[in-house]
Amino acid sequence: MSSLTSITALDNSNLSRHLFDDGSYIDMQVVPTIEPTSEEIAADARAWRDSELRATDNTPSDHSQYDAIIAYRVSLRSWPSQESFPATKPTLGS
Repeated sequence: MSSLTSITALDNSNLSRHLFDDGSYIDMQVVPTIEPTSEEIAADARAWRDSELRATDNTPSDHSQYDAIIAYRVSLRSWPSQESFPATKPTLGS
């Protein structure tokens, strides 16, 4: 089995050559990683928050964790205006 001996960027900046010790090689396309924008991260966080609110919309008042769920919903609603948004999500029971 051949082992990888080197990786070289080819003239085309989107290709790299992976050279093996037996002389064989594989040319691979390098796909750049696209980081999400802060607006996209915030939109994803709001979508998650909205789904959590929908999931707890019909919590019956006799539920064993009713008070914790109500406090969680308050945290979810205020989260976008907090400094921790969107990095730290609210959690049930905290």
